[in-house]
Amino acid sequence: MDTVTADAELTWTPRLATDVRLTLSRLRRGPADPTHQVAADGSLWRTTLTDGEPTTTRLTQRGLHEIRCEAYGPGAARAVAAAPTLLGADDDDADFEPGHQVLADAHRHFPGLRIPKTLSVFEALVPAILEQRVISIQAMASWRWLVKAYGTTAPGPTPVPMKVVPSAREWSLIPSWDWHRAGVDPTRSRTVVTAARVADSLERATTLTTDAAQIRLRAVPGVGPWTAAETAQRAFGDADALSVGDYHLAGYIGHALFGKSFTDDDMVEALEPWRGHRYRVVRLLEAAGVPGAPRRAPRMAFVDHRWH
Repeated sequence: MDTVTADAELTWTPRLATDVRLTLSRLRRGPADPTHQVAADGSLWRTTLTDGEPTTTRLTQRGLHEIRCEAYGPGAARAVAAAPTLLGADDDDADFEPGHQVLADAHRHFPGLRIPKTLSVFEALVPAILEQRVISIQAMASWRWLVKAYGTTAPGPTPVPMKVVPSAREWSLIPSWDWHRAGVDPTRSRTVVTAARVADSLERATTLTTDAAQIRLRAVPGVGPWTAAETAQRAFGDADALSVGDYHLAGYIGHALFGKSFTDDDMVEALEPWRGHRYRVVRLLEAAGVPGAPRRAPRMAFVDHRWH
């Protein structure tokens, strides 16, 4: 694997401690995600379209303040240049006040947790749409099937066969029967296709304020507050984007921090002291493995859309 020379390379010394795998973990859509894999040597491999060009990036942690970036493919130079931004170089938690012992402990134990910024809006939006109103394992399977079927072979010596996501145009041309084969119902597939048709406008949202960017996302029919927040967390590096409307999140936050059940309204009110860092609060609790409520409510059901 190491005998293949990268098309572009960079050794980056981040100003703030940066844990590559922890920072980028929420970009991975399940352990078999064909766009995101961790090799046996611990390096993280990620594929993407860089200005429309297929690219594979290998990120090797040499310490919390040294990261080696190697990229392969036509977009390699731009991917390497963007690697610090991807890894949270723009994320600054200097004004974050834990204000709670659980958060203080998590913040201390995970100093390398940054909020990443992919700057690839449509690429982050598609899997968020696929995750609407279905269980995670079902959404991950749909994502995996579609990327494998319509993505291109990843450049470079990837540790396992990997794929680069389809372009917006390619997403828009997927026939209805393959959406069904992937287990995606017509409502979600229609939302992806609609978003694909305005993908250029969505990509320009990276130049807007986070509030304005979410408004632009929500202008797409079928994209609501939850989907916009999930996209903003990844594409814009929005440390405050709270996934209101999540099936489990309000209950989790309520029990993890306050020992009681919460509704969405309760969660929003309780997290107000952390405004500006509400998504960071969620990530710190997840990283620390803080338990939520004992599971008593029924799980969301698996719905097989292939037969609808």
